[in-house]
Amino acid sequence: MARISSKAASHKKLSKEMMRSVKRALKNAYAPYSKVSVAAALYCGSGRIHTGCNVENSSYSLTICAERVALFKAISEGEKRFVLLLIHSPQVDFILPCGACLQVLNEFAPDIVIATMNKKNEFHFHPLKALLVKPFKLHK
Repeated sequence: MARISSKAASHKKLSKEMMRSVKRALKNAYAPYSKVSVAAALYCGSGRIHTGCNVENSSYSLTICAERVALFKAISEGEKRFVLLLIHSPQVDFILPCGACLQVLNEFAPDIVIATMNKKNEFHFHPLKALLVKPFKLHK
């Protein structure tokens, strides 16, 4: 987990640290079934970056995505505010989160921006609300 001072962090410094973090996390991906390794770096309001990678299982429903690993790690460390999620896969340019990840992100970070990156370190940015237009909500 990296930490970037919110006062001193320039966008350039943050993007470089996010890219380094996501590429480090990618080394731990376990994807023997899909052959698609994915890593995520979650920038939090505290200035910390939490990472995650996908971990597959032969019982496919027990697989967990990189995005949820990063988010759950951050939550377990007491994070409450989530600013930016960077996702990267060397096999899929500009990979997007699955529906389950989008729904979980909506629960904890409905205003988050999701950045996706290709092999050339180019980015696409998506507000979560643009990717998950009608999230599931319990009616109270």
